[in-house]
Amino acid sequence: MDKDEALTLYRAMLLIRRFEERCAQLYVEGKIGGFLHLYIGQEAVGVGAISLLRPDDYFITSYRDHGYALARGTDPRPLMAELCGKIGGLSRGKGGSMHFYDVPSGNFGGDGIVAAHLPVAAGMGYSIRLRETDQVVLCFFGDGAVNEGAFHEALNVSALWGLPVVFIIENNRYGMGTSQERASAGTKLCERGAAYGIPGEQVDGMDVTAVHEKAKEVADYVRGGNGPFILEAMTYRYRGHSMSDPAKYRKKEELQEYREHHDPIEQLRARIIEAGLADADALKAMDKEVRDIVNDAARFAQDSPCL
Repeated sequence: MDKDEALTLYRAMLLIRRFEERCAQLYVEGKIGGFLHLYIGQEAVGVGAISLLRPDDYFITSYRDHGYALARGTDPRPLMAELCGKIGGLSRGKGGSMHFYDVPSGNFGGDGIVAAHLPVAAGMGYSIRLRETDQVVLCFFGDGAVNEGAFHEALNVSALWGLPVVFIIENNRYGMGTSQERASAGTKLCERGAAYGIPGEQVDGMDVTAVHEKAKEVADYVRGGNGPFILEAMTYRYRGHSMSDPAKYRKKEELQEYREHHDPIEQLRARIIEAGLADADALKAMDKEVRDIVNDAARFAQDSPCL
């Protein structure tokens, strides 16, 4: 691994983890209202994929959207203020948790309706085709979205018109409280595009370098005018579907297995130390720096005026 790249990926995942943990605290304190869907456990997907984007590329997400904005480099301060419904927020507090928009950075936001943003991603790809540029669109969504009609509509037009869209399925094993095995026929969701002639592959979504390398390969394929592609990232969320979900539908042993043996941050941390790219003290100092940034964002949010 290249030292700078490895540490950049590590820091990005760490920032998302600490940001989301602080969000959970603020939610319990009653400072964040509405729904709150955390990205804890899935950091490697957003960071690994978004890290390959050019400044003029686009992405669009579902309601679990905090991590992508942070991975793209958006300032945590207005993000936290948006969650708290403050004027200092990215959308002046009117969007909230499920609607993080930052168009100047290519972020076309989250969507609170399952799969509703997939046709929008196709429209974004169509705009690129009309302008005849070589940009790409990354469209992130969960495994539950593949059973929605909008998924198939988006795949159909994307294949028909050869649109430059990478459809990234974040298969975290559960659509709300229902396991993917109980809701979706077939073992590989990335094969759903076969009927439309869209190729698909799976990748270990708990390994940020694996996601980065595979997503770059796929993005280059799409950027080359070959049409859409489906990338299924096998990942796992540590919290419930939202903060109101106690996640009693899964076994504690399953969660413990992922936390202890598949955590994306801990895996990369061990590899960085083993490769001699940084020592434990340096990574601890980085963690402190990230915590300070998140705490500063929380203070900014609390000090920002209300709507």
